[in-house]
Amino acid sequence: MSNNKNDFKPYIPADRVVPEFTVTSILIGIFLAIVFGAANAYLGLRVGMTVSASIPAAVISMAIIRIILRRDSILENNLVQTIGSAGESVAAGAIFTLPALFLWAKEGVIDPPSVITIFMIALVGGILGVAFMVPLRQALIVEEHGTLPFPEGTACAEVLLAGEEGGSKAGTVFAGLGISALYKLIADGAKIFPSEVGYAIKGYAGSQIGIQVLPALTGVGYICGPKISSYMLAGSTLSWFVLMPMIALFGGDAIIFPGAVPISTMDPGTIWGTYIKYIGAGAVAAGGIISLIKTFPLIVKTFGQAMSSMKKNHAANASLRTEQDLPMPLLLIIVVVIALAIWILPVFPVNPIGAIIIVVFGFFFATVSSRMVGLIGSSNNPVSGMAIATLIIATLLLKATGTVGVTGMMGAISIGAIICIIAAIAGDCSQDLKTGFILGATPKKQQIGEMLGVVVSSAAIGFVLYLLSEVWGFGSNEIPAPQATMMKMLVEGIMNAELPWALILIGVCAAIVIEILQIPVLPFAVGMYLPFSLNAGIMSGGIIRYIVESRKGSEEEKKEAVDRGILYTSGLIAGEGLMGVILALLAFFYIDVDISDKFSIGQIGSIVVFILLLLSLVYVCVSKSKKSSK
Repeated sequence: MSNNKNDFKPYIPADRVVPEFTVTSILIGIFLAIVFGAANAYLGLRVGMTVSASIPAAVISMAIIRIILRRDSILENNLVQTIGSAGESVAAGAIFTLPALFLWAKEGVIDPPSVITIFMIALVGGILGVAFMVPLRQALIVEEHGTLPFPEGTACAEVLLAGEEGGSKAGTVFAGLGISALYKLIADGAKIFPSEVGYAIKGYAGSQIGIQVLPALTGVGYICGPKISSYMLAGSTLSWFVLMPMIALFGGDAIIFPGAVPISTMDPGTIWGTYIKYIGAGAVAAGGIISLIKTFPLIVKTFGQAMSSMKKNHAANASLRTEQDLPMPLLLIIVVVIALAIWILPVFPVNPIGAIIIVVFGFFFATVSSRMVGLIGSSNNPVSGMAIATLIIATLLLKATGTVGVTGMMGAISIGAIICIIAAIAGDCSQDLKTGFILGATPKKQQIGEMLGVVVSSAAIGFVLYLLSEVWGFGSNEIPAPQATMMKMLVEGIMNAELPWALILIGVCAAIVIEILQIPVLPFAVGMYLPFSLNAGIMSGGIIRYIVESRKGSEEEKKEAVDRGILYTSGLIAGEGLMGVILALLAFFYIDVDISDKFSIGQIGSIVVFILLLLSLVYVCVSKSKKSSK
């Protein structure tokens, strides 16, 4: 493949027409958008991050279309992953912000948001994300081909091009999905063994060591890799073995705001929930802003390129199938109609200033997100950092213009949610369009497919959030919803001047120190915010990834082993997420599958079963290379 954009030839030539936007690809894509949206919603609410769904969706698509239906069109597969991956991006934007509304409803501050409200917020954010990204395609994907790597988009194209391996790859994903779903059912459904093992350390008050033995955490750690996993574990080590023991040691019998009881009566979990979450929130907020500041030159460059690209006339290429985008007049109409709807419709608690903020910051961060994923990939895209910056600015502007109290807080969260979804969808759309550019897809059909994925996943996400809220409640041990809880605290603190600023500033200064030490600040800060046991579970996957990458053999063999592990762990994540939603449904209908009073293998059994799970991951990674060496 040539790196010169002028010499580049797609896999399917522009003058060749093959099945692409078909009923089959639409139906499978819609199904996967709902599945990956629900799974990633559960995962994100539990661990504070989501994973890209493009490659798993592409592999499952190949298994269905090529193996089962015996159809042979790579562009159909590409459209499936385009529609399917939109569900993950909508879920990411929604879960980082909208649970704050449920938390306020739980406190009696507001009524719970309706499913229609959630649907409309997710829908306008997703559609704007696509509409803002389309004008950037020429500048970022065509003009910068060979300069911007678009890691996930290029990798997804490689997977689709290796379609003859689709059966075995899909089998790996489905194996992980099935094992993980069964594991989750036994652990958190039947409760035959606990999903968390922990011990308070005697003589070291305030500390507690433990691990959550769940498949999704292992999957997250493996996909993120040993470095990111270790940064997160380091952050939680600082919180649980330095800051919390210091609070217990020096606090004694004192009652310190925001606590309401003496510190000496608090267990480690209470100390974490009362004090550490504010320190972690300060660190995450500072980390997001630092990330934006560091990329500011890149932001300015991208914005300038986008503006110049929009002024160019590409009419000469418009007749080519591979150069056809949704028309600019239509996109402008969509943006204007949505802006007016945000202002006028009562479902959006936003005034005209809020609508202007959404359009201006939405296009700005869509531009930033699209270029960022081109350089560093979707997994490292600081979407939550963009949302935090927007949230702070929106809250200050709303307060300054007289929109205060509950109305101002709801407006700020709604603005933050829409911006977060815009950034997430714009990044996902740019990766998908890069895949299509390599394969020779029709951009206009992909853009319509992306919007279709937004619509169906937006319709589903409200029901998923309501289900999880009713069964476990946001902010609970099962679904702590870290980003949404943090954003709720920021909005409340700015609006009501009630934040414990000393704790927030401790986190801010910790983030600055980490940045000075040249350690990636966001994963460390997220680690500070989350429980040690959760990060220990993530680290287990990071360790397996390190072992696989450190084995002897050629680079090609190592890459093959790592890739098999990524497919398997993608299945682990999806399986636990889907079973988590199923268990929530069972609990909602008062169907109890708990048999722990009749049979349980205890914490020792938990460790044994978890080790077997880790060994299964190792086996999947190394088994193929062993077979090929015979």
